[in-house]
Amino acid sequence: MKKIIVLLVILFAGVVANSQPFMIDQIVGIVGNKHIKQSDVEMAYIDARMHGVPVRGDMKCGMFEELLTQKLLINQAEVDSLTVEASQVEQELNRRFDSFTQMGYTQEMLESQLNKSFFDIRDDFRINLHEQMLAGMMQQEILKDVKITPSEVRSFYNRIHRDSIPLINGQAQVAHIVINPPYSDEAISEVRQELLDLRRRIVDGSRFASLAAIYSECTSGAQGGDLGFQNRGDLDPEFARVAWSLREPGDISRIVESKNGFHIIQLVAKRGDQVQVRHILMTPKLNPEDIATATSRLDSIVQLIRTEQINWNSAALFNSDDERTRFNGGMMINPYSHGTFFEMTQLDRLDFDAIENLSIGEISQPYRSINEHNRPVYKVVKLINRTDPRRANLRDDYSFIANMALNEKMYNVIREWVDEKIETSYIYIDESFRRCGLDYNWLR
Repeated sequence: MKKIIVLLVILFAGVVANSQPFMIDQIVGIVGNKHIKQSDVEMAYIDARMHGVPVRGDMKCGMFEELLTQKLLINQAEVDSLTVEASQVEQELNRRFDSFTQMGYTQEMLESQLNKSFFDIRDDFRINLHEQMLAGMMQQEILKDVKITPSEVRSFYNRIHRDSIPLINGQAQVAHIVINPPYSDEAISEVRQELLDLRRRIVDGSRFASLAAIYSECTSGAQGGDLGFQNRGDLDPEFARVAWSLREPGDISRIVESKNGFHIIQLVAKRGDQVQVRHILMTPKLNPEDIATATSRLDSIVQLIRTEQINWNSAALFNSDDERTRFNGGMMINPYSHGTFFEMTQLDRLDFDAIENLSIGEISQPYRSINEHNRPVYKVVKLINRTDPRRANLRDDYSFIANMALNEKMYNVIREWVDEKIETSYIYIDESFRRCGLDYNWLR
């Protein structure tokens, strides 16, 4: 099934080209007044392989054609006077570099790897992002009026081969009742003392990042506790309040309690409405008595449900500690689709294990899980509904099939547009790429 053209995000194309002394660069394509260099294709290929894209056929030929299409869109965008706000480019640029930080790339590492100053690296990325965003705007402009009707959806479904109709994975609807065992005063005191000791070591000269890598219970520990630049609304309110109260880079906070646990925070930098901090997260440990109390309470709730002294919805309303679901019968919400059905692979492993052998309407035994704040909780789940894997059909999966039909229609609209523009555009393709079996007749 052909899909709508997705413009390749070639972050490293212009950036790395000048940092590879062994690469003999040359112009291999021209569309209008836009050039494509050999290094653009090579670095797109390297970037794709780094991101795990499987090699299928001659990938470089496909990437070269995507670059031709991108340049065609950019030329038309300039003719139509489409513009991308510099602030949009800068915002996306900052987001990309924040992701590098979160992956563990420091400024020094980037400079060393790319053999350029950090300023030049950002400047090259800025140019590439501007072109990508401009091409994307042009594509949206071409497709803005494309819609799909119910008759087109039915026609699409009836003419595609059965083997082309995708399988819908098995899905499950699950409700839960969650108990958050309270931490004992002793456990809280112990974790606060550990953080105080770490704070004292940092003040005395130990590196915050090194201690975060060893002691922090947050996944950011691998990056020295660095969270990258964050907006205030993306952080726990109390964590954000303390982070924004720090004034100078290197300042260290007092102990902060959030929904995730207890932290100490170090300011790295401030930038407009964003802040970059490192933190060390620690959570108190539950003692056996607290765990036994939670599981015993869940056992009692399940027993009341099974003996029909209370129904499931009421039990969830009056007993569950999950404020997001207790008012809707404990129904779990899929964070990917925002609906109530989960594909089996989308379920947390612990939840999957709990429902794997349940029949519809059956309730699990109490088990330990982890909530969205990385805190241990105990819960029981009820399997509300389950569907087996099946071929998509119009009755049950109309929206899914309609989206497939719309994608095909948009793909065809783009193809027609590209064919028309090829007729009136100057195009040059180097001999090294003329052997490629390209989808379009670029050299007609």
